[in-house]
Amino acid sequence: MGEEGMTSEVHEKAAKASPKLTVLPLIALIFYDVSGGPFGVEDSVRAGGGPLLSLLGFLIFPLIWSIPEALVTAELATCFPENGGYVVWISSAFGPFWGFQEGFWKWFSGVMDNALYPVLFLDYLKRSLPIFNHMIARIPALLGLTASLTYLNYRGLHIVGYSAVSLAIFSLFPFVVMGILSIPRIRPRRWLVVDFKKVEWRGYFNNMFWNLNYWDKASTLAGEVENPSKTFPKATFGAVVLVVSSYLIPLLAGTGALDSPSSEWTDGYFAEVGMLIGGFWLKWWIQAAAAMSNLGLFEAEMSGDAFQLLGMSEIGMLPSMFALRSKYGTPTISILCSASGVIFLSWMSFQEILEFLNFLYAIGMLLEFAAFIKLRIKKPDLQRPYRVPLQTFGVTMLCLPPAVLLVLVMCLASVRTLLVSGGVVVLGFFLYPTLEQAKDRRWAEFDNHQLAVPSDTLHVEDHLFVSQPRPGAGEAEVSPLLESSSAETDLETSEIAVEGVLKTD
Repeated sequence: MGEEGMTSEVHEKAAKASPKLTVLPLIALIFYDVSGGPFGVEDSVRAGGGPLLSLLGFLIFPLIWSIPEALVTAELATCFPENGGYVVWISSAFGPFWGFQEGFWKWFSGVMDNALYPVLFLDYLKRSLPIFNHMIARIPALLGLTASLTYLNYRGLHIVGYSAVSLAIFSLFPFVVMGILSIPRIRPRRWLVVDFKKVEWRGYFNNMFWNLNYWDKASTLAGEVENPSKTFPKATFGAVVLVVSSYLIPLLAGTGALDSPSSEWTDGYFAEVGMLIGGFWLKWWIQAAAAMSNLGLFEAEMSGDAFQLLGMSEIGMLPSMFALRSKYGTPTISILCSASGVIFLSWMSFQEILEFLNFLYAIGMLLEFAAFIKLRIKKPDLQRPYRVPLQTFGVTMLCLPPAVLLVLVMCLASVRTLLVSGGVVVLGFFLYPTLEQAKDRRWAEFDNHQLAVPSDTLHVEDHLFVSQPRPGAGEAEVSPLLESSSAETDLETSEIAVEGVLKTD
């Protein structure tokens, strides 16, 4: 065996030896991909002109947005249990060009999102430690924090998962206490207050959208999940309940117990709510919880971004170095690449990042919904361990309301957001042929091997996930070869899989 083969075998053994994610850590990672707690939802009360629209938003938006996206993610993540997630879905439905674009948009928006969290962590600390207002202390702290959290990602995804569980408990428990303490002071009439003259629709929809998106992010870790056909649907359902509860309970407690004007509900106001309801001890606890929540958000986002690059490398879209794993089973180069992007983008303001994120995310999600419907039509017999219990027309209607919401969010974008996001899209269009040129001229090494899907995951004995050796002209698919009920068809399928021929319609 050559040196290259031995290296590949070592990394494959590291991947297999690393502990897999179970239900509880996956719930925590999805929770941090989407939410991280109620920190940041305060502005929905101000932008909504009072509590009513904020409360209605977190009751209605999950029904028309979060649940459809979570259901689509559960079906496709179990159908394609590979690292890369939505990149593989889009490639199977529309070919590798659009799969690459999806991956680039989502990775870029994820890195932008992650650049926020070390900054927000220090913003909470500076309330008690004013030294972090000065750049001489702030810059080394940002670099040190990013390096420390990146190292935690390097040490193993299972460590990140269980760290996320601990951080979620610590971050949410003060709001449980606040909810209990607020009960004697709650007046339901306060929940019905709204001043439509003060409603800022653009800010309101952006806040709702940002606090309820990224359900699909955990799909990039599907290859690291234990028995994904059962684990993913359970974890997704648990995360939906946890996210919605983490928003509604603090909002019901704070707006029902206090007569604070809507103008006071800005980022960080929950700490003041805690002081007014429970005292200074609760305020400090909420501030500490907010700071720690940002660490969980960083870890979950970086894991998703890094394993997405790994998945793209495994199917030949990126050079094979992005698939190299450490002895802990983590993608070393992919983690370093994502961390570098975080440091590079950390100079941007919160509002700038928020709008750019939403726009790029909206484009990607429209493509995902289209791929979901196309795969239902084009590949009705595709093995689906978890299937949304609706026929083609039903799933089309399921995707329609969130698609309308996505278009609305894009229409509300500023001119600057349109220009920057358009630039990112154009860059992606140029990157794909550049990488194809690098592959053809052997400027870099690309992986061309087949990816096997564990039979116990999909409950099919001879179920192989075959990647096209090299994306070429025409549509390239990445699709499971389905087991036939007859022995003859089984034999033909096995022969095709061994020969490495991609099944086409």
